[in-house]
Amino acid sequence: MNEMAPVETLPSDIDPLWAGDGKHLPEWFVSALNVPREEGFVDIDGAKTHYFRWGQPDKPTLLMTHGFLAHARCFAFVAPFFADDYDVVAFDLAGMGDSEMRGAADPSARGQEFTQIGDALGLFKGNEKPTIIAHSFGSSAALTAVTQSPDRFAGVIVCDLMIMRPEYMAKYWDARRSSPGSGNPDKPNRLYSSYEEARARYVLSPPQPVEEPFLQDYMAYHSLTQVDDQWSWKFSPEVFRRSNKPKEWLEMGEHLVNAPGRKAIVHGSESQLFTDDSAKYIRELGGTDIPIIGVPKARHHLMLDQPLAFVTALRSVLSLWETTSK
Repeated sequence: MNEMAPVETLPSDIDPLWAGDGKHLPEWFVSALNVPREEGFVDIDGAKTHYFRWGQPDKPTLLMTHGFLAHARCFAFVAPFFADDYDVVAFDLAGMGDSEMRGAADPSARGQEFTQIGDALGLFKGNEKPTIIAHSFGSSAALTAVTQSPDRFAGVIVCDLMIMRPEYMAKYWDARRSSPGSGNPDKPNRLYSSYEEARARYVLSPPQPVEEPFLQDYMAYHSLTQVDDQWSWKFSPEVFRRSNKPKEWLEMGEHLVNAPGRKAIVHGSESQLFTDDSAKYIRELGGTDIPIIGVPKARHHLMLDQPLAFVTALRSVLSLWETTSK
């Protein structure tokens, strides 16, 4: 993790504005971003959807997406580790990252995004079904996707989705003094006079330090866009115009356990949102056959804390499923 990268190999994703000369970046990260990939947009319902693609189309497919207000680049340094064995796609949810907003932002519409991007990119290949890997909010949408279309997906790896017993969830919301769905869809994104001012406003939710600060810098830079001589957030305020209610989060454990197909959970061992008690709760709800892997020394944003251990955890699940399917 500490081997430094030679400056001349820095890929285009690494901008001097956040990375300087890049000498502090580990070799594994620079090498991952140098793995060949396709980047593009597909039109879905008249809106552009942004995606990355690695590997070979004739391999089994992994479909990856991110958490709320994040973007697909949270997997840009993870997906390349799977490029030799899989056809890997990471995409920006509508209204986030570089994807335009389209239609509604309710849970049903979010679930449909997985089949829409799959159809647009030809990911449903005969008997081969994509496996979804999603983080946080994206995981809840993924569970909706496999529930809506159980015959189209091979399974879903849920990465640190907020699951708590209802009484613990209520206490968590009280402590945060907010509830899911906060944000004003009618208020335009704030403009900042400089990148540095905007970067200072980039915070993780829930708040946490990260073990690899350069990865937070990378995510922050790609969360922002230049507007003339100012800077603003890429996400559309319309993403807050969603109909999900606290009840849906109170029932997230049941939603996961009852979702069809293969499921696995990878979480940060120090996460506030998926704890040891969350794992016990899943078992009590009937999810006794769901693999649950805690990534040591990782919090909610586990790919920013322990990216290589996160890769290992994902590989472990995929290897288990490959073995048991034979």
